[in-house]
Amino acid sequence: MMGALKLAHMAEMPESEFEETLKDLEGSRLFGLLKAAGAVNLAEFPSARYAARRYAGYNLKLSGGGLPELADGGGDLVGLIQGVGQEKFEACFLRDAAMSDVERAEECDISVADAARLRAFVDRAFIQAEMEGPGGAEAPAAKVYSAVAGVELEDGAPVLGFFHREIWKGRYKVDQDKLAEVSGGLQPEERQGIEKLLKKLEFADKRKTTLYRALELLLDIQAEYLRTGEPGRRRPLSQKTLAKHLEVHPSVLNRLVSNKSLQMPWGTEVPMTVLLPSSKQVNRERLYAIAAERPDLSDERLKAELRVRHGVQLSRRSVAQYRKDLGMEASGRRPGGDVVG
Repeated sequence: MMGALKLAHMAEMPESEFEETLKDLEGSRLFGLLKAAGAVNLAEFPSARYAARRYAGYNLKLSGGGLPELADGGGDLVGLIQGVGQEKFEACFLRDAAMSDVERAEECDISVADAARLRAFVDRAFIQAEMEGPGGAEAPAAKVYSAVAGVELEDGAPVLGFFHREIWKGRYKVDQDKLAEVSGGLQPEERQGIEKLLKKLEFADKRKTTLYRALELLLDIQAEYLRTGEPGRRRPLSQKTLAKHLEVHPSVLNRLVSNKSLQMPWGTEVPMTVLLPSSKQVNRERLYAIAAERPDLSDERLKAELRVRHGVQLSRRSVAQYRKDLGMEASGRRPGGDVVG
């Protein structure tokens, strides 16, 4: 039980805190002793890559302050905000945090991808205000996500570039024979210290390998979405199902992914859970895309289009509910698309 709690605590650590934890472990006298004797070594992660963090396609020097998208009134986000208009921008992005990106896109007459970019920008602005404002007391509340890696496309395939090299430089490997040789000449309290250190290294490895494997699976499963940027291209995947694939307890996976984020190929940063959508979320996005393309379609015709395009069989009642959730009214059309009267 204690081991599970310690693993859960380490799983939910932000990347920066976890990196500091590893530095403390590797900087200890006992770790140095084991490493010098060859009892503990680092084995590289296969095909691990590293990347510098970017924001909305722009390099950002954090020490310089400011948000580069709005520097000197330039950048495409400025034009996007101007197109939306101050009133709608404030209503949809600054005041109503409960709105989905789909709802913001519909209200502001922009693409879902652009709505996601604006929302991510506002989130970052809020986070920066919390860090740099006077005591942080006046900053709007916002959940802080810890960025793990950036996703880029290489020959059409999504690949990862990790932001924290010290975390992803490798896994700990223990040589039991050399460990026995080193431990044999130590006092009992030092042997106990080594046992505790090795247990911590084991938890650290579990966190790293679980997150690494989770990201690999998510990139493979959500490859089409990552290539196109279209939310409706995502495949439904629950945390419970992913946990089963990874052979970890769902609670550990939940702690691991709940506060982590990824940088998408198009430059925005999103919560890792965006790659773990429910069937309802995905079908709403698909419905939105079809209805935005063909606003003349009735619920019955939308139902048919969902089946043809995505192989999804929904009831007409569900389609009507999704349309209502999205604020898209059927407005006087009979099944089959005929206009009333």
